[in-house]
Amino acid sequence: MATQTTAATTGTAVRLVDVHKTYPAREPVHALRGVSLDLPAGSVTAVVGQSGSGKSTLLNCAAGLDTPSRGSVVVGGHDLTTMRPDDLTRFRREHVGFVFQAYNLIGHLTARENVRLPLLLAGRQVDPAWEAALLEFLGVPDLVDRLPGELSGGQAQRVAIARALITRPAVVFADEPTGALDSRTGAAVLQVLRDTADELGQTVVIVTHDAGVAASAERVVVLADGLVVDRLERPTAEQVTARLLAKGR
Repeated sequence: MATQTTAATTGTAVRLVDVHKTYPAREPVHALRGVSLDLPAGSVTAVVGQSGSGKSTLLNCAAGLDTPSRGSVVVGGHDLTTMRPDDLTRFRREHVGFVFQAYNLIGHLTARENVRLPLLLAGRQVDPAWEAALLEFLGVPDLVDRLPGELSGGQAQRVAIARALITRPAVVFADEPTGALDSRTGAAVLQVLRDTADELGQTVVIVTHDAGVAASAERVVVLADGLVVDRLERPTAEQVTARLLAKGR
């Protein structure tokens, strides 16, 4: 599978520079207060924090789903904060992959049709060799003709990961990707995401509240009150929990 890699395996895949996000209200909500991050290409990073810490806002801004109030977001060498809306939509479709807790598979489409959907939306042709290698890598080649309702949770999430990877994105953002799975199946999906970074050169960013999930990443970024308050390298689940509790006080 390593020969299928197109994403850069060196350099910085995602860079946030002094990113602020404020939501207007009677009392403005400062969701991000100056976040700066460099995420290496081909790495797996977990973003953790208590509820309200800003981790979902961070994911949305880093993925180009939301626009920072201030600062810059660079993905794959492209500054998302300077793009026009149509160009940003096109960029996301072609260079960013998403994996969600709820899978978000289309119920009346087969697994194969779900995987191909991003290509269809982008008006791109399927690369049969890449599709076959990807499905084999994820362990779902025999499930492609099934509907989502005929898949287990783990199988559905693997199909969702294949859909996220089919366009060969610069980075894959996973929002609580194991939240709907039992612990054993969740561990298998996390292994797939780690293998994705190692074998396919993809950069993976996992947003989670689960210390065990976070500990599966190479590095952990801890948020509190819209700020990066800690960075951990290959921590244990106990270390992540301790930092979360300390920063949550």
